[in-house]
Amino acid sequence: MNIAMFYKAFRDISTAVNSSSDVKEVTGLAVRLITDAIKAKGAVLRILNLDTDRLELNAACGLSDRYLSKGHVSSRHIITDLCNQNRIILVDNIPTNPRVQYKKEAQEEGIRMMLDVPLSLENNIIGIIRIFFSEERTFSDEEMNFLVSIAEQCALAIEKARLIELHKTRYDNLALQTEKLSALGRMAAGIAHEINNPLGGILIYSTNLIKKIPDGSPLKEGMEIIIHETLRCKTIISELLEFSREKEPQKTLTNINEIIKKTVNMLQNEFSLDHINVTTELSDEVPDNFMDQNQIQQVLINLMLNAIEAIRDNGAINIRSSIGPDHKRIRIDISDDGCGISQEHSGKLFEPFFTTKPKGTGLGLAVSYRIIRNHKGDIRVSSTPGKGSTFTIELPLESDGSAVSGEGASP
Repeated sequence: MNIAMFYKAFRDISTAVNSSSDVKEVTGLAVRLITDAIKAKGAVLRILNLDTDRLELNAACGLSDRYLSKGHVSSRHIITDLCNQNRIILVDNIPTNPRVQYKKEAQEEGIRMMLDVPLSLENNIIGIIRIFFSEERTFSDEEMNFLVSIAEQCALAIEKARLIELHKTRYDNLALQTEKLSALGRMAAGIAHEINNPLGGILIYSTNLIKKIPDGSPLKEGMEIIIHETLRCKTIISELLEFSREKEPQKTLTNINEIIKKTVNMLQNEFSLDHINVTTELSDEVPDNFMDQNQIQQVLINLMLNAIEAIRDNGAINIRSSIGPDHKRIRIDISDDGCGISQEHSGKLFEPFFTTKPKGTGLGLAVSYRIIRNHKGDIRVSSTPGKGSTFTIELPLESDGSAVSGEGASP
């Protein structure tokens, strides 16, 4: 028994886990070191694909391509048993053991015994290391402890790789969203300028004509509709122009709690008309911060008006401010007990021109999204249909108008 070899193998894998983001590099090293350390014929590491319920091959050592080409392990018995026991399982009697999916091929490979070592995180099975032996044998406690330790390191490597991939995907989506917003902004600016002048002319002539139409004339009602719809188009054009402007935040030192109080007071009439109870939980720990007060207030107004529309009548809105656990971010949560947002729609909320409102333009949240991103912050939503929604804004704490962390929002 070579304790020094076990220690060196464990140290090498631990180093690889900490220094590499390539899961194949770590798992490939693991199966090679395991094979050498306990004098096995070979080993494979398979990762559980949650979408297909298959244990897919990730790394292998000491086995022929012919045997490995048999493909994924998809036996429900093997996966279920591994989840239930969550411990090292000795697999002998290869010709009859139900844990062996390819019995004939295993015998032809010269395999007489196996060890199945589960890879788990918080009691959730994420994979398996299967170690192959050319003859049956017994194992010491030191060998078993070594295998458990290596399995823990491999599980950490897999989880680390998954988190990196998740963050990369989210970052790529945000980058794509930003590019889409920029392109649509340029297009919107061109369209808005082309349409704005003719609309102004229609509004002037319609307003002059309606003054000449006698009361009670059927033409008057039609002209009122023309004026109303023209004004609505002008509002849409105004929002398009606002959306198209790449306006940099004009940051000054201010307190988010004061902006929240000012916004709530400004919308008090709307809250009263719809019988909505508004409560605030504003943390005294939130410090003054550099931000564009007008832009942030624009975002808060938009989110509160959206909450009013989601509630419709007799509901509640809660607005909270807090400081992040790392003391690098300010957080604002705006929650309502309204109709909520379906999962289908929640992923599209911040896309320009997407709206579920009969007369909405779909630009309010897109503009809010861009304002918060220009502040190097993040905005997201969580919602349960029929129970309400919470919009969360996070803004970096800044000492001089530039983010303390030196980074943008987390993807």
